[in-house]
Amino acid sequence: MNTTDVGKRAEAQAAAYLRCNGYQIIGQNWRIRYCEIDIVAIKNQIVYFVEVKYRSRSQQGSGFDYITPAKLHRMEFAAKVWTQHHDWLGDYQLVAVEVQPQKILMQII
Repeated sequence: MNTTDVGKRAEAQAAAYLRCNGYQIIGQNWRIRYCEIDIVAIKNQIVYFVEVKYRSRSQQGSGFDYITPAKLHRMEFAAKVWTQHHDWLGDYQLVAVEVQPQKILMQII
């Protein structure tokens, strides 16, 4: 299985996890020329922009460790672009979901 397939599987697992926890998935792999968002979900009138990180082993470090200041900046930019494109004036939140073989973790950024 190549890295693209692994990433798609991790994103599907993250989306299923979010659905099981009361989130409605309103977009996946939203992309424009300058940015992308793995998952866009909504719960309690708040839009969540979700970055999915997969780790097959803990020796690689936490997926959350890979949310660097540069990545966070790109996530913020993508969220602002999405809200403008969709005329969203409500609240939104950035989230990271780490998918591991035996568990899924979620962290509000």
